[in-house]
Amino acid sequence: MASLVPPPRSSPGSGVRAQWYADELDWPTAGTPPERLLTGLCFDVLELPAAAGHAALLRVGPTGPVALAGQRMQLLVAPGSADEVPGLLDWLEWGGITLDLSAVGHGGHIAAPVPPGGAAGPPGAAVWLRPPGSRQEVEASLPALGGLGSRGGDAPDLVRLVDAAATECHRARLALARNDLWTHRPTGQPLAFS
Repeated sequence: MASLVPPPRSSPGSGVRAQWYADELDWPTAGTPPERLLTGLCFDVLELPAAAGHAALLRVGPTGPVALAGQRMQLLVAPGSADEVPGLLDWLEWGGITLDLSAVGHGGHIAAPVPPGGAAGPPGAAVWLRPPGSRQEVEASLPALGGLGSRGGDAPDLVRLVDAAATECHRARLALARNDLWTHRPTGQPLAFS
Protein backbone atom coordinates (compact mmCIF):
# COMPACT_ATOMS: atom_id res chain seq x y z
CA MET A 1 0.00 0.00 0.00
CA ALA A 2 1.48 3.31 -1.09
CA SER A 3 1.55 6.12 1.42
CA LEU A 4 0.14 9.48 0.42
CA VAL A 5 2.70 12.24 0.46
CA PRO A 6 1.46 15.84 0.28
CA PRO A 7 2.75 17.75 -2.76
CA PRO A 8 5.65 20.09 -2.16
CA ARG A 9 4.72 23.74 -1.57
CA SER A 10 7.55 24.90 -3.79
CA SER A 11 8.78 23.79 -7.17
CA PRO A 12 10.60 20.46 -7.66
CA GLY A 13 14.30 20.70 -7.00
CA SER A 14 13.94 23.81 -4.90
CA GLY A 15 16.20 24.36 -1.95
CA VAL A 16 16.09 25.60 1.59
CA ARG A 17 15.36 29.19 0.54
CA ALA A 18 12.34 28.16 -1.50
CA GLN A 19 11.02 26.09 1.37
CA TRP A 20 11.44 29.03 3.80
CA TYR A 21 9.53 31.37 1.47
CA ALA A 22 6.77 28.77 1.03
CA ASP A 23 6.46 27.98 4.74
CA GLU A 24 6.89 31.45 6.25
CA LEU A 25 5.32 33.77 3.66
CA ASP A 26 3.43 31.50 1.24
CA TRP A 27 5.38 33.15 -1.60
CA PRO A 28 5.87 31.08 -4.75
CA THR A 29 9.36 30.46 -6.10
CA ALA A 30 10.66 29.24 -9.43
CA GLY A 31 13.60 27.23 -10.58
CA THR A 32 16.43 25.40 -9.00
CA PRO A 33 19.08 27.15 -6.96
CA PRO A 34 19.49 30.05 -7.14
CA GLU A 35 15.80 30.37 -6.43
CA ARG A 36 13.69 33.24 -7.74
CA LEU A 37 10.64 34.86 -6.18
CA LEU A 38 7.77 35.24 -8.61
CA THR A 39 6.41 38.78 -8.89
CA GLY A 40 2.88 39.88 -9.60
CA LEU A 41 1.24 37.40 -7.24
CA CYS A 42 2.03 38.60 -3.71
CA PHE A 43 4.05 41.70 -4.58
CA ASP A 44 5.59 43.69 -7.44
CA VAL A 45 9.04 45.29 -7.36
CA LEU A 46 10.50 48.72 -8.08
CA GLU A 47 14.15 48.27 -9.04
CA LEU A 48 16.73 51.06 -9.11
CA PRO A 49 20.43 51.71 -8.41
CA ALA A 50 21.27 51.11 -4.76
CA ALA A 51 22.53 54.67 -4.12
CA ALA A 52 19.34 56.17 -5.54
CA GLY A 53 17.28 53.67 -3.56
CA HIS A 54 18.96 54.59 -0.27
CA ALA A 55 18.30 58.29 -0.94
CA ALA A 56 14.67 57.60 -1.88
CA LEU A 57 14.12 55.63 1.32
CA LEU A 58 15.48 58.52 3.36
CA ARG A 59 12.86 60.76 1.72
CA VAL A 60 9.82 58.51 2.12
CA GLY A 61 10.54 56.72 5.37
CA PRO A 62 9.39 53.19 6.14
CA THR A 63 8.20 51.00 3.28
CA GLY A 64 7.64 47.32 2.79
CA PRO A 65 10.48 44.84 2.45
CA VAL A 66 13.61 46.01 0.64
CA ALA A 67 16.25 43.76 -0.96
CA LEU A 68 19.69 44.48 -2.35
CA ALA A 69 20.97 42.41 -5.29
CA GLY A 70 24.46 43.50 -6.29
CA GLN A 71 24.26 47.24 -6.98
CA ARG A 72 20.46 47.20 -7.45
CA MET A 73 17.84 47.90 -4.79
CA GLN A 74 14.47 46.21 -4.97
CA LEU A 75 11.51 47.81 -3.20
CA LEU A 76 8.52 45.52 -2.78
CA VAL A 77 5.18 47.17 -3.60
CA ALA A 78 1.59 45.93 -3.82
CA PRO A 79 0.77 43.46 -6.60
CA GLY A 80 -0.45 45.26 -9.72
CA SER A 81 1.67 48.34 -9.00
CA ALA A 82 4.13 47.62 -11.82
CA ASP A 83 1.33 48.23 -14.33
CA GLU A 84 0.71 51.66 -12.79
CA VAL A 85 4.32 52.90 -12.82
CA PRO A 86 4.53 54.12 -16.46
CA GLY A 87 1.33 56.16 -16.06
CA LEU A 88 2.49 57.51 -12.71
CA LEU A 89 5.81 58.61 -14.21
CA ASP A 90 3.94 60.47 -16.96
CA TRP A 91 1.52 62.02 -14.45
CA LEU A 92 4.44 63.09 -12.24
CA GLU A 93 6.06 64.65 -15.33
CA TRP A 94 8.92 62.14 -15.49
CA GLY A 95 7.71 60.75 -18.83
CA GLY A 96 10.28 61.06 -21.61
CA ILE A 97 13.19 61.32 -19.15
CA THR A 98 15.60 58.41 -19.13
CA LEU A 99 15.60 56.93 -15.64
CA ASP A 100 17.33 53.81 -14.34
CA LEU A 101 14.07 52.75 -12.71
CA SER A 102 12.05 49.69 -13.63
CA ALA A 103 9.00 47.87 -12.31
CA VAL A 104 8.70 44.10 -12.28
CA GLY A 105 5.19 42.70 -12.11
CA HIS A 106 3.13 39.75 -13.28
CA GLY A 107 5.25 37.14 -15.09
CA GLY A 108 8.53 38.45 -13.69
CA HIS A 109 10.83 37.39 -10.90
CA ILE A 110 13.67 38.53 -8.66
CA ALA A 111 16.49 36.57 -7.05
CA ALA A 112 15.31 35.19 -3.71
CA PRO A 113 17.30 36.96 -0.99
CA VAL A 114 18.87 34.91 1.78
CA PRO A 115 16.16 34.42 4.45
CA PRO A 116 16.68 36.48 7.62
CA GLY A 117 19.19 34.74 9.85
CA GLY A 118 20.35 32.47 7.01
CA ALA A 119 23.92 31.87 5.92
CA ALA A 120 25.30 34.58 3.65
CA GLY A 121 25.45 33.78 -0.04
CA PRO A 122 28.25 34.57 -2.47
CA PRO A 123 29.32 38.21 -2.98
CA GLY A 124 26.59 40.15 -4.77
CA ALA A 125 23.88 37.64 -3.79
CA ALA A 126 20.51 39.14 -2.95
CA VAL A 127 20.04 40.03 0.72
CA TRP A 128 17.25 41.67 2.70
CA LEU A 129 17.89 45.24 3.86
CA ARG A 130 14.39 45.32 5.36
CA PRO A 131 13.29 41.70 5.70
CA PRO A 132 9.67 40.65 5.46
CA GLY A 133 7.78 39.90 8.64
CA SER A 134 4.74 37.68 8.60
CA ARG A 135 2.60 37.54 5.45
CA GLN A 136 0.00 39.81 7.10
CA GLU A 137 2.66 42.36 8.05
CA VAL A 138 4.08 42.34 4.53
CA GLU A 139 0.70 42.85 2.86
CA ALA A 140 -0.08 45.83 5.13
CA SER A 141 3.34 47.43 4.51
CA LEU A 142 3.39 47.33 0.69
CA PRO A 143 2.99 50.76 -0.93
CA ALA A 144 -0.07 50.80 -3.19
CA LEU A 145 -1.96 53.20 -5.40
CA GLY A 146 -4.59 54.16 -2.88
CA GLY A 147 -4.78 57.91 -3.18
CA LEU A 148 -2.49 60.59 -1.87
CA GLY A 149 -1.38 59.66 1.60
CA SER A 150 -0.79 56.46 3.47
CA ARG A 151 -3.15 53.47 3.36
CA GLY A 152 -3.40 53.73 7.13
CA GLY A 153 -0.19 51.81 7.88
CA ASP A 154 3.38 53.01 7.95
CA ALA A 155 3.99 52.55 4.23
CA PRO A 156 3.99 55.56 1.91
CA ASP A 157 1.62 55.46 -1.00
CA LEU A 158 2.91 54.35 -4.39
CA VAL A 159 2.79 57.88 -5.83
CA ARG A 160 5.21 59.26 -3.21
CA LEU A 161 7.51 56.26 -3.53
CA VAL A 162 7.67 56.39 -7.35
CA ASP A 163 8.23 60.16 -7.30
CA ALA A 164 11.07 59.86 -4.75
CA ALA A 165 12.64 56.96 -6.67
CA ALA A 166 12.45 58.87 -9.99
CA THR A 167 13.91 62.01 -8.41
CA GLU A 168 16.84 60.12 -6.92
CA CYS A 169 17.49 58.18 -10.14
CA HIS A 170 17.58 61.48 -12.03
CA ARG A 171 19.90 63.06 -9.44
CA ALA A 172 22.25 60.07 -9.71
CA ARG A 173 22.25 60.38 -13.50
CA LEU A 174 23.03 64.11 -13.32
CA ALA A 175 25.84 63.50 -10.82
CA LEU A 176 27.34 60.86 -13.10
CA ALA A 177 27.13 63.20 -16.09
CA ARG A 178 28.69 66.02 -14.08
CA ASN A 179 31.56 63.76 -12.97
CA ASP A 180 32.04 62.50 -16.52
CA LEU A 181 32.12 66.07 -17.82
CA TRP A 182 34.66 67.04 -15.18
CA THR A 183 37.02 64.15 -15.88
CA HIS A 184 36.80 64.42 -19.68
CA ARG A 185 36.97 68.19 -20.18
CA PRO A 186 39.72 69.53 -22.41
CA THR A 187 42.80 70.65 -20.50
CA GLY A 188 42.89 74.36 -19.82
CA GLN A 189 39.26 74.92 -20.74
CA PRO A 190 37.17 76.30 -17.87
CA LEU A 191 33.80 74.82 -17.04
CA ALA A 192 30.75 77.03 -16.80
CA PHE A 193 27.84 75.98 -14.65
CA SER A 194 24.85 78.16 -14.12
